[in-house]
Amino acid sequence: MEKISAVVITYNEQDNIERCLSSLDWVDEILVVDSHSTDRTVELCRKYTDRVLLHKWEGFVRQKIYATKQAGYDWILSIDADEEVSPGLRAEIIKLRQSGFTAAAYQMPRKVFYLGKWIRRGGWYPDYKVRLFDRKQGQWIGVEVHEYWQSAGKCARVQGDLLHYSYKNITDHLNKINNLTSVAAVELSGKNTTASIWDLLVNPISKFIKSYFIKTGFLDGFVGLVIAVMGSYYVFLKYLKLWELQQNSKK
Repeated sequence: MEKISAVVITYNEQDNIERCLSSLDWVDEILVVDSHSTDRTVELCRKYTDRVLLHKWEGFVRQKIYATKQAGYDWILSIDADEEVSPGLRAEIIKLRQSGFTAAAYQMPRKVFYLGKWIRRGGWYPDYKVRLFDRKQGQWIGVEVHEYWQSAGKCARVQGDLLHYSYKNITDHLNKINNLTSVAAVELSGKNTTASIWDLLVNPISKFIKSYFIKTGFLDGFVGLVIAVMGSYYVFLKYLKLWELQQNSKK
């Protein structure tokens, strides 16, 4: 039976990390790679595992490459600090392991808890992510905030949910949008992408329509409306910051 290493990267996650690590008490190893947190993250991690490594932040892709290499076993369950393995997902993975993995990697649906409820629409669910994989058969690739595991072998799906507590409140959501759009604008600029009036006006509206109507976000009530508006704002701010970078480059 294959052994599994759960791998978590952290930085100042004291509010989330215990929920995450307590959901991993069934794996064969928990490995935490921390980027020199200034809060109680490391202290709390050591309540759950002896394998807590400190490593300077190198960006999501490089950090996850490093962490995956440090794991004691080839089968990796990659979990973010603000995520939690649901009981259903735990039971499904244990059953898979007992019967023998038949794929090189497994996608799992990620369900977000936002403004007091679990979100199942608006494009936020099922949001499949590859998080269980054989590290010998693939690699981490992607850009700064959109890293993902690219499997070199067969990829299958499980049905159990990976739970995601992505935003504490509206202020936290807005702060993360501000940070992520800054990174996204720089990445677009590096690809010589330019921001047009279409990007600033039509793309945000299109994002709202897709989330609220096409992806039936309206069925989530007021929270569905908030999600659609926030998604639209993200698109607008990303291209606005790209436009600003373009203007600054002309000076």
